[in-house]
Amino acid sequence: MRMRRLGLALAGGAVGLGIWLGAPLLAQTAAPPVAPAAAKFLTGGYLSQGGVPSSLTLIPPPPAPGSAAMARDEEAAKAALALRGTPRWDLARRDADLFTPGSVGTFSCAAGTALGPQPSPHIDALLRRAARDLALAVYPTKTRYMRPRPFMTDGAPVCTPEIDAMLRRDGSYPSGHSAIGYGWGLILAEMFPARSAELVARGRAFGDSRRVCNVHWLSDVEEGRVMASAVVARLHAEPAFRADLEDARKEVAGLGAKSAPDGACAAEAATLAGV
Repeated sequence: MRMRRLGLALAGGAVGLGIWLGAPLLAQTAAPPVAPAAAKFLTGGYLSQGGVPSSLTLIPPPPAPGSAAMARDEEAAKAALALRGTPRWDLARRDADLFTPGSVGTFSCAAGTALGPQPSPHIDALLRRAARDLALAVYPTKTRYMRPRPFMTDGAPVCTPEIDAMLRRDGSYPSGHSAIGYGWGLILAEMFPARSAELVARGRAFGDSRRVCNVHWLSDVEEGRVMASAVVARLHAEPAFRADLEDARKEVAGLGAKSAPDGACAAEAATLAGV
């Protein structure tokens, strides 16, 4: 049943990361059919399952009910509700996508050049492969605590209502989207050193979009960044990652002749500056 849910969600192009990552843990089970755009996420990352840094080692348990940390989470969640229907809400919905071919293009404005499967295939492939390791790192803690998400408490809408039911079955803490987004920002910053601040900031905002979407608490997002930092550091010890990173850096040199992101970048910058 769990594998069936995984297949159905991937076929829709999005899924709660905890359920999505059940696949490698059930590697001996026949995989369900999935949409071609999502199938690549069922392939392995750079690290063996045992080599991925574990969130149970690196981060504390989620904030306890009634604690000061929980009060901080609740305050941040309340502030996010005020953004519903704004450009920041719309951006958060776009940031929720990890599975379509255009998802890496989210970082085009921050990079100062168009990114994606066509203009930058090496960069795209490296980030997608690393995404598996970044997401796997949060999975042990998600599973242990199965923290309810903000919308399950406040009853307010989320920016991706089509996967509401799926999210209810996936632990909130820490955020896999935050780990992936921040990790992508860190890796891209190595390829585009002149744009490093913009790329890391965009990775941070990518994770905070989950708070804006009302699907993650602030502490979920923050601890996702901790896990991203640990995983990216660990990836640098892997020869395959270093080789792909070198290929990606070479690809960067040829991107200057490609078309840069359009005027939407000004709108994105204004949106993020207003939060």
